[in-house]
Amino acid sequence: MLFCSTFDTSFGPFSVAVDETGAVVATAFGELDALLARCRGDVELIADEKHTAKARAQITAYLAGKRRDFDLPLAAQGTAFQQRVWRALREVPRGTTRSYGALAKDLRSSARAVGRANATNPICLIVPCHRVIGADGSLTGFAFGEAIKRRLLALEGATSR
Repeated sequence: MLFCSTFDTSFGPFSVAVDETGAVVATAFGELDALLARCRGDVELIADEKHTAKARAQITAYLAGKRRDFDLPLAAQGTAFQQRVWRALREVPRGTTRSYGALAKDLRSSARAVGRANATNPICLIVPCHRVIGADGSLTGFAFGEAIKRRLLALEGATSR
Protein backbone atom coordinates (compact mmCIF):
# COMPACT_ATOMS: atom_id res chain seq x y z
CA MET A 1 0.00 0.00 0.00
CA LEU A 2 1.26 3.43 -0.99
CA PHE A 3 -0.18 6.86 -0.30
CA CYS A 4 -0.58 9.07 -3.36
CA SER A 5 -1.64 12.44 -4.61
CA THR A 6 -2.08 14.13 -7.96
CA PHE A 7 -1.78 17.91 -7.94
CA ASP A 8 -1.47 20.82 -10.33
CA THR A 9 1.95 22.30 -11.09
CA SER A 10 3.29 24.80 -13.60
CA PHE A 11 4.09 21.70 -15.74
CA GLY A 12 0.56 20.29 -15.52
CA PRO A 13 -0.66 17.46 -13.30
CA PHE A 14 2.00 15.68 -11.28
CA SER A 15 1.59 12.54 -9.16
CA VAL A 16 3.58 11.24 -6.22
CA ALA A 17 3.47 8.02 -4.18
CA VAL A 18 5.02 7.67 -0.74
CA ASP A 19 5.29 4.82 1.73
CA GLU A 20 4.04 4.84 5.33
CA THR A 21 7.15 6.76 6.46
CA GLY A 22 6.69 9.48 3.85
CA ALA A 23 9.59 8.28 1.67
CA VAL A 24 8.99 8.86 -2.04
CA VAL A 25 8.54 5.61 -3.96
CA ALA A 26 7.46 6.96 -7.36
CA THR A 27 6.64 10.18 -9.19
CA ALA A 28 5.18 10.99 -12.60
CA PHE A 29 4.23 13.91 -14.75
CA GLY A 30 0.54 13.16 -15.24
CA GLU A 31 -2.33 11.47 -13.48
CA LEU A 32 -2.45 8.32 -11.35
CA ASP A 33 -2.23 5.98 -14.34
CA ALA A 34 1.19 7.44 -15.16
CA LEU A 35 2.22 7.03 -11.53
CA LEU A 36 0.98 3.46 -11.32
CA ALA A 37 3.06 2.57 -14.40
CA ARG A 38 6.19 3.66 -12.46
CA CYS A 39 5.44 1.58 -9.36
CA ARG A 40 6.95 -1.88 -9.04
CA GLY A 41 4.74 -4.88 -8.56
CA ASP A 42 1.10 -4.99 -7.63
CA VAL A 43 0.53 -1.93 -5.45
CA GLU A 44 -2.52 -0.35 -3.96
CA LEU A 45 -2.57 3.44 -4.19
CA ILE A 46 -4.57 5.29 -1.56
CA ALA A 47 -5.23 9.01 -2.01
CA ASP A 48 -3.82 10.80 1.02
CA GLU A 49 -2.95 14.48 1.16
CA LYS A 50 -1.43 14.23 4.65
CA HIS A 51 1.21 11.58 3.88
CA THR A 52 2.17 13.28 0.61
CA ALA A 53 2.17 16.88 1.90
CA LYS A 54 5.94 17.34 2.22
CA ALA A 55 6.66 15.86 -1.21
CA ARG A 56 3.86 17.88 -2.84
CA ALA A 57 5.12 21.11 -1.31
CA GLN A 58 8.71 20.57 -2.43
CA ILE A 59 7.79 19.43 -5.94
CA THR A 60 5.37 22.33 -6.46
CA ALA A 61 7.95 24.85 -5.24
CA TYR A 62 10.69 23.32 -7.42
CA LEU A 63 8.59 23.38 -10.57
CA ALA A 64 7.58 26.98 -9.82
CA GLY A 65 11.26 27.97 -9.63
CA LYS A 66 11.06 28.68 -5.89
CA ARG A 67 13.19 25.75 -4.73
CA ARG A 68 16.56 24.55 -6.00
CA ASP A 69 16.80 21.03 -4.54
CA PHE A 70 14.96 18.35 -2.61
CA ASP A 71 15.47 16.96 0.88
CA LEU A 72 12.98 14.12 0.73
CA PRO A 73 13.63 10.54 1.82
CA LEU A 74 13.53 8.16 -1.15
CA ALA A 75 12.52 4.50 -1.31
CA ALA A 76 12.90 3.49 -4.96
CA GLN A 77 12.98 -0.24 -5.53
CA GLY A 78 15.53 -1.55 -7.98
CA THR A 79 18.53 -3.76 -8.53
CA ALA A 80 21.92 -2.89 -7.04
CA PHE A 81 23.04 -1.57 -10.44
CA GLN A 82 19.91 0.55 -10.87
CA GLN A 83 20.46 2.00 -7.38
CA ARG A 84 24.06 2.91 -8.33
CA VAL A 85 22.87 4.69 -11.48
CA TRP A 86 20.11 6.52 -9.59
CA ARG A 87 22.65 7.70 -6.97
CA ALA A 88 24.88 8.94 -9.79
CA LEU A 89 21.94 10.84 -11.29
CA ARG A 90 21.44 12.66 -7.99
CA GLU A 91 25.06 13.83 -8.20
CA VAL A 92 24.57 15.56 -11.57
CA PRO A 93 24.43 19.23 -10.50
CA ARG A 94 21.43 21.40 -11.25
CA GLY A 95 22.02 23.47 -14.38
CA THR A 96 24.24 20.83 -15.98
CA THR A 97 23.75 17.76 -18.13
CA ARG A 98 25.69 14.52 -18.54
CA SER A 99 25.75 12.12 -21.43
CA TYR A 100 24.90 8.45 -21.04
CA GLY A 101 28.48 7.68 -22.04
CA ALA A 102 29.98 9.96 -19.38
CA LEU A 103 27.83 8.38 -16.67
CA ALA A 104 28.72 4.92 -17.96
CA LYS A 105 32.43 5.75 -17.79
CA ASP A 106 32.07 6.96 -14.20
CA LEU A 107 30.17 3.79 -13.29
CA ARG A 108 32.47 1.50 -15.31
CA SER A 109 29.56 0.26 -17.32
CA SER A 110 28.10 0.65 -20.79
CA ALA A 111 26.01 3.56 -22.03
CA ARG A 112 23.27 1.08 -22.93
CA ALA A 113 23.11 -0.33 -19.37
CA VAL A 114 23.08 3.17 -17.90
CA GLY A 115 20.36 4.18 -20.34
CA ARG A 116 18.22 1.24 -19.34
CA ALA A 117 18.64 1.97 -15.61
CA ASN A 118 17.89 5.63 -16.28
CA ALA A 119 14.71 4.66 -18.14
CA THR A 120 13.53 2.57 -15.16
CA ASN A 121 14.02 5.39 -12.64
CA PRO A 122 10.68 5.47 -10.79
CA ILE A 123 11.31 8.87 -9.15
CA CYS A 124 11.54 11.37 -11.99
CA LEU A 125 12.45 14.97 -11.21
CA ILE A 126 13.76 14.26 -7.69
CA VAL A 127 16.19 11.72 -9.16
CA PRO A 128 17.02 13.94 -12.14
CA CYS A 129 17.04 11.56 -15.08
CA HIS A 130 16.08 14.55 -17.25
CA ARG A 131 19.69 15.80 -16.94
CA VAL A 132 21.00 12.88 -19.03
CA ILE A 133 21.36 13.62 -22.73
CA GLY A 134 22.73 11.98 -25.85
CA ALA A 135 26.44 12.26 -26.70
CA ASP A 136 25.53 14.75 -29.43
CA GLY A 137 23.56 16.93 -27.00
CA SER A 138 20.17 15.63 -28.11
CA LEU A 139 17.37 15.41 -25.54
CA THR A 140 16.73 11.71 -25.88
CA GLY A 141 15.19 9.17 -23.57
CA PHE A 142 12.79 11.01 -21.24
CA ALA A 143 9.61 9.09 -20.43
CA PHE A 144 7.49 12.25 -20.31
CA GLY A 145 8.63 13.70 -23.62
CA GLU A 146 11.19 16.09 -25.00
CA ALA A 147 9.05 19.20 -24.35
CA ILE A 148 8.94 18.59 -20.59
CA LYS A 149 12.63 17.65 -20.53
CA ARG A 150 13.49 20.89 -22.35
CA ARG A 151 11.37 22.93 -19.92
CA LEU A 152 12.99 21.25 -16.89
CA LEU A 153 16.48 21.95 -18.19
CA ALA A 154 15.52 25.57 -18.92
CA LEU A 155 14.06 25.92 -15.40
CA GLU A 156 17.37 24.70 -14.01
CA GLY A 157 19.39 27.01 -16.24
CA ALA A 158 20.99 24.23 -18.29
CA THR A 159 21.81 24.88 -21.89
CA SER A 160 20.63 22.34 -24.41
CA ARG A 161 20.67 22.00 -28.20
